[in-house]
Amino acid sequence: MRRTSERPAEGRYPISQGEAELLHDPDREQGWMLSIGGVPQSYVDLGDPTHLEFEYMRRLGDVVDQLGVGDEPLDVVHVGGAGCTLARYVAVTRPGSRQVVYELDARLVQLVRDQLDLKSVRGLKVKIGDGGAGLESLPDDADDLVVLDAFTGAVMPVELASLEFARQAARILRPDGAFLVNVADSGRMQFARRLAATLAEAFPHTMLLGEAGVLRGRRFGNLILAGSAEPLPVAELTRRSAGGIAPARCMDTGELARWTSGYAPIQAGEAVLAPEPPPAIFT
Repeated sequence: MRRTSERPAEGRYPISQGEAELLHDPDREQGWMLSIGGVPQSYVDLGDPTHLEFEYMRRLGDVVDQLGVGDEPLDVVHVGGAGCTLARYVAVTRPGSRQVVYELDARLVQLVRDQLDLKSVRGLKVKIGDGGAGLESLPDDADDLVVLDAFTGAVMPVELASLEFARQAARILRPDGAFLVNVADSGRMQFARRLAATLAEAFPHTMLLGEAGVLRGRRFGNLILAGSAEPLPVAELTRRSAGGIAPARCMDTGELARWTSGYAPIQAGEAVLAPEPPPAIFT
């Protein structure tokens, strides 16, 4: 086990999913990239958890910044952990927050604990297990935020994209809470459109944040979907997204309804294939 004063050790590590690789970022003294099977999964800056290297993670952070009032603490459930980048961000920007991460890969969790100082994240519990079962065990109206950011390689597990899962998230959220989903797609965006239709079935208010080139099908990339029982901060997020390094488009409930017209929600057990990236292209 690494002492907290020691530098993380670059290298390859066996995990349940195969192999993880930890690489230091030469441009940031305490920046570390965690990849699984050659696919970048997390970027963690141990000295500055507010630094969100990936554009999609920055968009998730922007949504978090708009929840609640000021910097009041949040109760958050994360399905999928890897380096726990967003949990670290919430712990710093919303002091006193209580967070739980559900992660299936016990060896991955141990790697992050040993090398990326997971114990230093205040108010965070990591539970080894299935996120769907984890949500089922939680009481109604208990949390402010549910985040689904779970991938096997670059592919989202389809069982987590179902209407049943979205309804579980809606059940445990407080009235002003939000369900955030990171999804990757390309081309005609058929999977993302169905997932957006799924959220629209479970929540009266929905939103999408995505870079224009991805939305137009020009490349494989990440989109952020959100659902809530109350209106989402579309105006502020539109402003923020337009000013980023990679400007993004923000769709509100009405625009998403048109974007998903003719697409049915994803049902549990349905034989739906999550999209895979082109060879050697990951975002």
